[in-house]
Amino acid sequence: MEDDFQAFMESRWPALLRTAYLLTGNRDDAEDLAQAALARAFSKWSRVRRADDPAAYVWRIMINANVDRLRRLKFRESPTSSLPERPAADRSDELVTRGALLDALGRLPTRQRAVIVLRYVEDRTETEVADLLGIGVGTVRSHAARALARLRADGALRDFLPDPSGTGEMR
Repeated sequence: MEDDFQAFMESRWPALLRTAYLLTGNRDDAEDLAQAALARAFSKWSRVRRADDPAAYVWRIMINANVDRLRRLKFRESPTSSLPERPAADRSDELVTRGALLDALGRLPTRQRAVIVLRYVEDRTETEVADLLGIGVGTVRSHAARALARLRADGALRDFLPDPSGTGEMR
């Protein structure tokens, strides 16, 4: 049993950590969230391994753990010994874009963020996202539409969107 779980964990860790990071916006919180999900999965491993899609089962555990984590937070600020990083002029455009996108994702409500991450980053189908989140496909579509509208309207992302003139160039 432990060998099965070890192999599963090693194969899924990078994807779980990436998703957790996109859900939390913080590397330390992401590692804690992914580890908590795997700890819960290990305690239920016989049930998880029998599931049609064990990875989806663990993703669902992680999403639920993230919702629980957010409910427990009294405030979103956390003390730190260093100031947050700011994009510097010498950073690549990709790093700046990534930072703006992560900030914009962080401003989305929890469910909308989960739908966007699962649907467009993890490349899950609407049906898979609905199953993972325990909501209907129509709700996934409406959350995705609202989230995408918010992301498009987000002033921080305006410079990274294609020019509306149709030339395909960035603004």
